[in-house]
Amino acid sequence: MQKRLSSFKKIFKTGSFEALESLKNPELNAFIETYLNILQPSSVFVRTDANEDIDYIRKRAIESGEERRLNIEGHTCHFDGYHDQGRDKDSTRYLLPKNVVFGPHLNAMDRQAGLNEMHGLLKDVMQGKELYILFFCLGPTGSVFSIPAVQLTDSSYVAHSEDILYRRGYGEFKRLGKSETFFKLVHSAGVLENGVSKDTDRRRIYIDLQDNKVMSVNTQYGGNTIGLKKLSMRLAIQKSSNEGWLTEHMLIMGVHGPGERLTYFTGAFPSACGKTSTAMLKGETIVGDDIAYLRKIDGKLRAVNVEKGIFGIIRDVNPEDDPLIWEALTSPREVIFSNVLIKDGTPYWLGDKREMPNDGMNYSGAWRKGKKDSEGKEITHSHPNARYTIGLKELANCDEKLEDPNGVEIKGVIYGGRDSDTSVPVQQAFDWDHGILTMGSTLESETTAATLGKAGVRKFNLMSNLDFMAIPLGKYIRNNLEFVKGVRNRPAIFSVNYFLKDKEGKYLTGMHDKRVWVKWMELMVNDDVEYIKTPTGYIPIYNDLRTLFKDILGRDYMEEDYIKQFTLRIPENLAKIDRILKIYANDVADTPKVLFETLEEQKKRLIEVKEKYGDYVEPLVLEKVSS
Repeated sequence: MQKRLSSFKKIFKTGSFEALESLKNPELNAFIETYLNILQPSSVFVRTDANEDIDYIRKRAIESGEERRLNIEGHTCHFDGYHDQGRDKDSTRYLLPKNVVFGPHLNAMDRQAGLNEMHGLLKDVMQGKELYILFFCLGPTGSVFSIPAVQLTDSSYVAHSEDILYRRGYGEFKRLGKSETFFKLVHSAGVLENGVSKDTDRRRIYIDLQDNKVMSVNTQYGGNTIGLKKLSMRLAIQKSSNEGWLTEHMLIMGVHGPGERLTYFTGAFPSACGKTSTAMLKGETIVGDDIAYLRKIDGKLRAVNVEKGIFGIIRDVNPEDDPLIWEALTSPREVIFSNVLIKDGTPYWLGDKREMPNDGMNYSGAWRKGKKDSEGKEITHSHPNARYTIGLKELANCDEKLEDPNGVEIKGVIYGGRDSDTSVPVQQAFDWDHGILTMGSTLESETTAATLGKAGVRKFNLMSNLDFMAIPLGKYIRNNLEFVKGVRNRPAIFSVNYFLKDKEGKYLTGMHDKRVWVKWMELMVNDDVEYIKTPTGYIPIYNDLRTLFKDILGRDYMEEDYIKQFTLRIPENLAKIDRILKIYANDVADTPKVLFETLEEQKKRLIEVKEKYGDYVEPLVLEKVSS
C-alpha cells in the first residue's frame, strides 16, 4: 500500500486499514488517499461485506441523529432540510474538457474549474467527523452486468440507505483484484445544523465523466447524495454506450399470462408517473422499479435491476391502492421513512387514507396544522416527495430472479408519462424502430414535486432519461435503434398513459386500470389477441378489454368508457409531433434523420384520417378501417 496512504493509518477504526490493504488495488488506494487529504476526517470506517459492519452503520445513523427509531421494529425516520427535498437539477453539472460539447440539454461546466470548486467546498469538511468507505456492486455480483463502486461519505443515513439499496461489493473488489474499472463516489452533508445540511445554497452535485466519479456536498436528500443511484446512472450511460449495451431509467417486472406463463417487461416513466406502482401491481412480480442494465446474451435481450431495493415516493401509498407496499411499510422489517410526519413514533404521509394528526415532527421541525413557511404557504404534514427505502426481498411479490447473474429475458418495453390530453391509455408500436422514435424519443410529462421547481409544466423527456444523459442525444437514440441487431425476437414496444382527462378535467382511467393494460400487453406480446390499427399504433379491441376488466377487476367495462379512452385525438397528436420536431431541429444537432422521417410519416397518417373522419375519431370507426 502506498506510503502516503499509510500515513493516515492512525485514524482508521480497528481492522479498517487492514480491510482496505487486503484489496491490493493501487487505483483504489490513490483515489482514497487523494480525498483523505482533502476531506481531513477525524476517523475512518471501512465497511466490508460482514454483517457486523452493516450493523455498525445502522447504529451510527441513530447515534448521529440522522435517523430516529420509530415504534415498529426496524423502522427509522430521516429528515432532510426544508430546502433540500428533491433532486437539484440546476446544481447537478457534468464536468467536461473544453473541447467536449454534448448540446444544450446538458448542464455542464469546465472540468478543471468544477474540480477546483468542488475540492474547495470539500476542503477539511470532515474535520470532527467520521468518513465511511463503502463498497458496492451495481447489478448482481459475479455477473457480466456487474459494476463495482466505492462510496466515501460522512452521512450515516446515506451509508445506511445504500446498504438497503445495493449489493455488497467488498467481495467484488477482491474478485477483480487490481482492476482500475470502478465507479468513484464522494459525498459530504457539509456543516450540519439541527441534524440537516446548513449550507444548501452552496449545494453542488458534479459528475466527472472522465474519471468515472461523482461528487456532492451540502445536501442530504437521497437523489443528490446516494451516489449509486441516478448519479452513477450517468456514468453507466457513458460506459454502456462505449461498450454496446444500454443503461435505462426502467422498471423490470414479470407479468403473469394464461397458465404458468411469465413474461418480463421493462418500463420507463418519469418520476411520479406511476413507475413504482406499475412495478408493484397486484398479481405480478417485481424485479426492479428504477434502473436497468440491458445486454444481448445468446440472441436475447436480457436485463438486470441495478439495485436490490426501492427508494420510492410514499405519497398515496395506502392499503386500498398499494396493499403489498402498505403491508411492508406497516410491519416489522428494515425501512427508512424520510420527510414524513412523525407523531408518537408513527409515520404519516399524504394520501395514506388515515386520520391525520394535528401536530408532530416533520421536515419543517415541530409542526402543527396550519403552519406556514416564510412565504406564507401552508406546510403539508408530509412532503409531496417524501420517501421510503426498503429492500426488494422484504416485499411479498419480489421476483425469484432478482439476483440471477444473467438477468431476465425482456419481451416488452413500456414508455409512459403524465399526459392529460393526447395519448390513449395503452397502445403498441408497429415495430421496434417505430416505438423508439415515436414513443420513447417523444416522451413528454408534466413536472411533479420529485424535482425542485414548478410543478405542472409539460416537459420533453425522451425515454425518461433526459435528466441523466451523459452522451449526445442523437447518439443515444441511435444506440437504442441499433441495440436490437442480432436479437432474434425483438421486444414489442408500448406506450401507456394513466393520466388522460376529458374536457372537464376528469381522469378517464381509474387507479387500478393499469392492471388491465399490462395484461393486454402480455397477451399482445404472445400473439393471443387481435387489435385495431391506428395512425399511431395498435390499440385493444373493446371485447378483449371487457373480458379483462371483468376477470381482473371484477367490474363491467362500458363501451362508452372505451370510446372516451381510445378516441384518437388528432389535433393534440399533431401538436405534439410539431413540438417534438421543433425540439430536435433546434436543440439536437446530431438527431438521426430517421427520426424526422418517422414523425413526418406519422403526421401524414394522422392528417389522412382527419380529412376522412374529423378531428376526433372513435376506435370503432378505426376498427372498420382496419378490418
